[in-house]
Amino acid sequence: MDRYTRRELKHDEFQDTVEAVQIFISEHLRQIILVVVAASIIIAGALWYRSYSASQEAAANNELQAAIGTFDAYVGSPEQNGMPPSGQVFLTAKAKYEQALKQFGEIVQRYPRTRAAGYAEVHMGICQARLGDTAVALKTLRQASRNSSKQIASLAQFALAGELLVTGKRDDAIKIYESLANHPTLTVPRATALLAMAAAYRTTQPNRARDIYDQIQKEFGSDEVIAQILTQQIATLPKK
Repeated sequence: MDRYTRRELKHDEFQDTVEAVQIFISEHLRQIILVVVAASIIIAGALWYRSYSASQEAAANNELQAAIGTFDAYVGSPEQNGMPPSGQVFLTAKAKYEQALKQFGEIVQRYPRTRAAGYAEVHMGICQARLGDTAVALKTLRQASRNSSKQIASLAQFALAGELLVTGKRDDAIKIYESLANHPTLTVPRATALLAMAAAYRTTQPNRARDIYDQIQKEFGSDEVIAQILTQQIATLPKK
């Protein structure tokens, strides 16, 4: 069950408890006087928990945004082309991904029960892969793939498939893409999974890739962005 669903259930339970206490007070006012202080402490504790959880989510989201800013930062000389880029600048991709990995790791450690930590873990795996630490990246992405949130899990699986493809495990990658296509989410829509699966077939089985492109055309051809991608991919498809 998604952690947000659990939180919503806790919220409903808390609301029911408060309403029950209010009814009890109205019916047994005199009897409640002796325990009202204790009851207030319990309710205040529940309110503190909700407030604390919300503040943790907000803090984690802010740090995630900063970490993604590092992940997407400009790499190169600030004076290149005479146009200094806005935001962070890194001289090498290695320096950038090392810094981003550190930031994502801190989010996972400090806010382990937040959704932001789940997304941070996925990005940790991507950073590790781009730094050449393949074995650790695969381990991180597999762990992130087991996240209780379908949105986070599917994103991790998508990244995992990409890394498996790079390491030569094409069949394993294709199985993941196929599963994602059959179980789409907001983070990995069906069209995205199908496009990735077609790309995996391009060099060795171009006819199979073309069949997938045709399927995408039938299902999503009315989408202008997808149509442009299909036109480009089909035009550059090897002929065998």
